[in-house]
Amino acid sequence: MDNAIYVGLSRQMLLLRELDIVANNLANVDTVGFKFEDLLAGADPQAPASGGGGGAASPVVFVASDGVARDYSQGALTQTGSPLDLAIDGRGFFQISTAAGPRYTRDGRFRLDATGRIVTQDGDPLEGAGGDIVVDPKKGPVAIAANGDVSQSGEIVGKVAIASFDSLAALSKDGNNQYRNDSNLSAVPATGARLRQGMLENANVQPVTQITHLIEISRAYDAISSMINDTANLSNTAVQRLGAVTAT
Repeated sequence: MDNAIYVGLSRQMLLLRELDIVANNLANVDTVGFKFEDLLAGADPQAPASGGGGGAASPVVFVASDGVARDYSQGALTQTGSPLDLAIDGRGFFQISTAAGPRYTRDGRFRLDATGRIVTQDGDPLEGAGGDIVVDPKKGPVAIAANGDVSQSGEIVGKVAIASFDSLAALSKDGNNQYRNDSNLSAVPATGARLRQGMLENANVQPVTQITHLIEISRAYDAISSMINDTANLSNTAVQRLGAVTAT
């Protein structure tokens, strides 16, 4: 009976982790370029230290996490009209230069810093095909073509680089809506992706689906709690009856 309680507790621990992930998805429903996540559940086979009655120990399978899956599918594109708002239509990431090294994001909210560089809202430069992209505000509005060419007054001044990976498993979440490359794979230029100036990519979170999942998690947690209580009561009853029989 104790094994049933332990297995139930392992499932509840996983449900709490799943609850955190779903809550984070809902909290980022309005975050530009956010990709929703889902917890993968698996089995953790473990054998008891000793078998009851001197027999062979029966394996006890606990519930365990198999990692977190991230859905990189594209969110809807929304028109903003801001010339430095960019959205990637297709597969790929903006590459950002940070103090901790290159980072990758789908968040296309950019601005100009004091030196004319195109940077993120936090001031990290957007990497171009040949380095930082620097424009001169005095030369007029910035035009960014679908292929990434940045021009002013008809003169090309840089090119936005769109990075891609043969396997998205190479990327790990790094906070700030950015990802880092923890693998030996190198980023390669994205093929087929197009830039959309004056647009931003919405999060690919489906609020109704996530709220429904939140309710399912809550009900599952309550059901396991009831099972654990029933199992504990059954164990107590068995002990009491065994004691009564022994006393007579």
